[in-house]
Amino acid sequence: MAVTLSERAASHVANYMVKRGKGIGLRLGVRTSGCSGMAYKLEFADSAQPDDVEFESHGVRVLVDPKSMPYLDGTELDYAREGLNEGFKFNNPNVKDACGCGESFNV
Repeated sequence: MAVTLSERAASHVANYMVKRGKGIGLRLGVRTSGCSGMAYKLEFADSAQPDDVEFESHGVRVLVDPKSMPYLDGTELDYAREGLNEGFKFNNPNVKDACGCGESFNV
């Protein structure tokens, strides 16, 4: 499978990287956190690590560390605006439960 970006998310990332003036793509991962056990990590990548798993979606590189890959496999990252709020939304088929605040999840 893969980790993908929606067209809106890819456009947002590409525009931000242009403003930022550097970067090769987006790094996605998970960390232990929150009441449900896992939380997403999302940052701009300035370089690839030798063991990164790489995907390309709508012209944007997505890098995932191998330890996070089992938790993220099949995930689509979207960018949504809802009222005054906007941000990334993870559509992850592996999630079995999430906390009420939306900060963490478990598989």
